[in-house]
Amino acid sequence: MSERIAVIGAGVIGLSIAHELASAGREVTVLADLEPLETTSAVAGAVWFPYAAERSAAVDAMLASTLRRFTAIAAERPEAGIDLRTGVIVERSEPDRSWTAWARATEVDASELPPGATGMRTTVPLATMSLYLPWLRQRCEALGVRFEQRAIDDVDALARDVDVAVVAAGARGGSLLGDDASVVPVRGQVVRVEDPGVREFVIDDENPAGLTYVLPRRDCLVLGGTHEEGSTSLEPDPAIEAGILERCAALVPAVAGQRILSRAVGLRPGRARLRIEEVPGRALRVVAAYGHGGSGMTLSWGTAERVAALLGEV
Repeated sequence: MSERIAVIGAGVIGLSIAHELASAGREVTVLADLEPLETTSAVAGAVWFPYAAERSAAVDAMLASTLRRFTAIAAERPEAGIDLRTGVIVERSEPDRSWTAWARATEVDASELPPGATGMRTTVPLATMSLYLPWLRQRCEALGVRFEQRAIDDVDALARDVDVAVVAAGARGGSLLGDDASVVPVRGQVVRVEDPGVREFVIDDENPAGLTYVLPRRDCLVLGGTHEEGSTSLEPDPAIEAGILERCAALVPAVAGQRILSRAVGLRPGRARLRIEEVPGRALRVVAAYGHGGSGMTLSWGTAERVAALLGEV
């Protein structure tokens, strides 16, 4: 009989892992107290770009792998909600252009940028998460993945029913395992508005007034954002929203005054280093897969491949 695997978490990391394992013929059940569209992944900017993630050879390989997988999905599965979008990465200080090893980019003329800034124009995958997360779940189900909506508080208790547990619980990952206090929730707030026809995304991570991005999706413009370490409130803050709207309008004037469609808050799983490893001393085989910071979507398929490789080892 094949190993029974439980994936804890139904965000983009958990779903990607479940898909990868099921594609290899593994018996997989996803356990989560939230539906995919209720997770932090549904709030994410969801553009392929390394944000608040570690730099390492392993992560570099995951960046490249995820970019390749999303590019293929965009070309072959238009219903998935993944589009290749052109946009501008604004640079405010000594630029880190390491990401251009995988994504082609050209320098942006200073006339298109805020005073004193530099920038790179690139074309990368951007997900409409209201489409992508349900599509990914459906793909998992088609591969035989089962879904159970329930809260998991004791990973070891799963030993009665499964052989392997993969902890892809985002900001809860460390506390769920009880051996990792290094995970810090990083609050991110966004507001979604009608799109007046914005063609390019713009990301200004180092805006002195605060993190700023304008991301055109199929169903809206996502305006953000915040990076609030240690804050856990899931209620949108009107004062923060006003600041987001002001910063985004200064960066992309066309967004000023657009009708607000919705607003949301998510808690990114902040950690100095991504944790993808076996966790010894448990009642069953356990693999940790969390700590992606603001790069969950950007590292999702690479994470899934790495977990599959770990579980393939004898």
